[in-house]
Amino acid sequence: MKFERWIPWVVCALLALFPLVASSLGLDFYVSFVRRAMIFALAAASLNFILGFGGMAALGHAGFLGVGAYALVALSDAGVESAWILWPAAMVVAGLVAALIGLIALRTRGVYLIMSTLAFAQMLYYVALSLRIYGGDDGYNLMARPSFGLGLDSADEATFYWVVLGLLALVMVGLNRATHSRFGHALMGLRDNETRMRAMGYPVFKLMLVAFALSGALAGLAGALLVSHNAFVSPSVMHWTQSATLIVMVVIGGVGLRWGGPVGAVVWIGLEELVKQFTEYWHLPLGLLLIVIVFVAPRGLASVAEHWRLPRRPLPAEPAGAVLTKGEGA
Repeated sequence: MKFERWIPWVVCALLALFPLVASSLGLDFYVSFVRRAMIFALAAASLNFILGFGGMAALGHAGFLGVGAYALVALSDAGVESAWILWPAAMVVAGLVAALIGLIALRTRGVYLIMSTLAFAQMLYYVALSLRIYGGDDGYNLMARPSFGLGLDSADEATFYWVVLGLLALVMVGLNRATHSRFGHALMGLRDNETRMRAMGYPVFKLMLVAFALSGALAGLAGALLVSHNAFVSPSVMHWTQSATLIVMVVIGGVGLRWGGPVGAVVWIGLEELVKQFTEYWHLPLGLLLIVIVFVAPRGLASVAEHWRLPRRPLPAEPAGAVLTKGEGA
């Protein structure tokens, strides 16, 4: 139905109004909380692009998140203040690192791809630990949030919230167009049958490498936004457990679904904050939630809406002979 096309824009409009409503109700804390959820939604969407649409099971995506964060810190420490320089630069650096890793890791498949991306991510993690100039294991405090210019106050929480929302909307529109383009269809073809795509003459490795680098660049943007949000970064942002959390977010939302990454990130972070108020052992109920989702909605929470939206077509009736044949075989 036509109104379904407007649902994302309605959600975007409601999110844009949220800081105004929260301020009037004295809930300013939740402006920062929702902004953090949107940053991880961006990171999860970037992972879903290669995992869900490209079939590349990478267990090291948080490494690119950290590369983007530390690229911003390094440039900021060198005197660069403009967010419109820092954030694109973080994307470029993370994209280049992803491309270099992809040149090696993408020559493997299956569990070997998982282990190789994990190994590279842990290498990046230990490199960050050794960077004493940026605090090493203790982390690094960002002295000031990157400036926006254009008359915008970067120190204002609501202004930063709207900037993050705008960037998330642009990324989601871009990813949607990418998946519906010839490149996106070729990428999904590789996911479904790589052998056939190679036989048809598609440059399989180049397509995978471009997708991997683009995904890493978007993760780098999420890392730059995260360090701007926290005014702090530490090597823990690159640890393999963070990569695993991103995969869990995508699985909860729906692997290969357009809104799978954002939905999973919002649900995970929201429930994490909620459960933490009742118990410090919050991993257990969230783990149980993941198990329930796997059985109830194996395609993820974002698939539930599609299930109810699509008309249910009756199954074609089988000839009586076929039924008798099945009965005799049983």
